[in-house]
Amino acid sequence: MSQTDRIPTIDLLPFISINEVDQDQNDDQLDAKKKKIKEVINQACSEYGFFQIINHGVPVGLMSRALDLSKKFFDCPDDEKLKFSPEPSAPLPAGYSRANPLVGQYERLLMFTPNSSFKNIYPDNPPEFREVLQEIFSHLTKTGSVIEAVLNDCLNLPQNFLHEYNLDRNWDFMVNLAYQPATETESSGLSEHQDSNCITFVLQDDVGGLEVLKEGKWIPVIPDKSSIIVNIGDVIQVLTNNKYKSATHRVVSQMGSRRRHSFAFFYNLQGDKWVEPLPQFTIDIGEEPKYRGFCYKDYQALRLRNKTHPPSRPEDFIDITHYDIPN
Repeated sequence: MSQTDRIPTIDLLPFISINEVDQDQNDDQLDAKKKKIKEVINQACSEYGFFQIINHGVPVGLMSRALDLSKKFFDCPDDEKLKFSPEPSAPLPAGYSRANPLVGQYERLLMFTPNSSFKNIYPDNPPEFREVLQEIFSHLTKTGSVIEAVLNDCLNLPQNFLHEYNLDRNWDFMVNLAYQPATETESSGLSEHQDSNCITFVLQDDVGGLEVLKEGKWIPVIPDKSSIIVNIGDVIQVLTNNKYKSATHRVVSQMGSRRRHSFAFFYNLQGDKWVEPLPQFTIDIGEEPKYRGFCYKDYQALRLRNKTHPPSRPEDFIDITHYDIPN
């Protein structure tokens, strides 16, 4: 695989904490490192919306432990896992469920921010799974705030603009996924799509199968136990009026007896927020808006319906083009 067929890997350490950076570096050296990192991120987000990060603040041992516990949980008998299914009256489906086969061949465990108004349903087997899930969630929330600040700088937005726009963290959620291995008759893991939120973070095991679309070609994202995958979502694409791209990606199931395990953390947006192209990317530079505005929870509901009641024809799935303004 050539270098152009890889997604860039970013060392995030210069942005995590000045106390963790080599103290021998002066401010000019540190600024130069940050500038180079932002150039790489800006290019990746402008072209296809995908990159990987290392030295991101999430302990690698914790990531490995979470994936190990995921395997133990999803290896449980179905009747055991079904004990942790969403409550029928729950407004959002926290807990264990299986995907509709029209969407993909996987099982999932969904959780929201610990102690939020959304009730989480945690498995009690393995017994330490709940604590690890909450710890991973907490770390990824912090990583999200770091990446959000970096993107804010890359886009030359006013200081803390994205943070203040996206202040309510109670809408974040995380999904633990277990994909069935491919068979001779079925190889669909998760169909091609873009994420509806702001930023997504993915931890994956060594099975592989995640692919990103770059310049019309599907590029495999090579598993690495120390890295976290970052992809830009629809909200950022709309706010930037297509300057940054919502990453098109999929999961292709692998042949063999092993399932693919991953965690996808969705750095989300408050449901009542209004989303439309910002003036910095329209009026201020003489560009017409490419999207009409919308309330985020309305779009989220349409995207959720794709999963719960998928249409029979792929072209009928709702995505961000639903809000396109014709040229």
